[in-house]
Amino acid sequence: MEKIKILVVEDEVPIQELLQFNLKRKNYRVKVVDSGEAALEVVESYMPKLILLDVMLPGADGLEVCKRVKSSRQTKHIPIIMLTALSEEADIVAGLELGADDYVTKPFSPCVLLARVKAALRRIQQPENSDDSIISIHTIMIDIFRHKVTVDEQEITLTSTEFKVLQLMTGQPGRVFTRYQIVDAVRGEDYPVTDRSVDVQIVGLRKKLGDAGRFIETVRGIGYRFKEME
Repeated sequence: MEKIKILVVEDEVPIQELLQFNLKRKNYRVKVVDSGEAALEVVESYMPKLILLDVMLPGADGLEVCKRVKSSRQTKHIPIIMLTALSEEADIVAGLELGADDYVTKPFSPCVLLARVKAALRRIQQPENSDDSIISIHTIMIDIFRHKVTVDEQEITLTSTEFKVLQLMTGQPGRVFTRYQIVDAVRGEDYPVTDRSVDVQIVGLRKKLGDAGRFIETVRGIGYRFKEME
């Protein structure tokens, strides 16, 4: 079986070596470049399954690389996990808004990073559901066509906006969504939605979901994600 290819874009040698060691140990094929320009030069020819992208790079920074990768028809499908300093909250939000799929803050645990890599790859490798109108996760079942949600087989009533928010997050469990991404997904529904009103929607949604509301996780300063199945 061909090894899964990962492109690492990182200019600090110790982190390059740490990433290479841990990824290769899990049988991934790894290519390392140390600048944004180099990443943009090789991404289409190498065509990785996933990119680990440092935000702070010489020349074109990680945000510029993310923007250009996600705006290209050939590469926009490639998931990007950003590597960022803990204090760079604004960069995390900006990267997610540009299309990055996840982030890991430095210093990071190799185990956590590998789990994020595995989760991102799992999302793109999931087989097509024979009935993609149904989302089933944890104790929740969502019938998209019938606009019906059940928790532990008990139907609950959601507003149109709450339904859209839940559908968005459960459709890509584990992925972090910023408030603006959630706004974009539900814009034009039962009332105008702002980034701040997203928090109100989440509070109401958690309450209606009862015990299953705990699966909606707050990512401090960033947004929300729905907990993946273990």
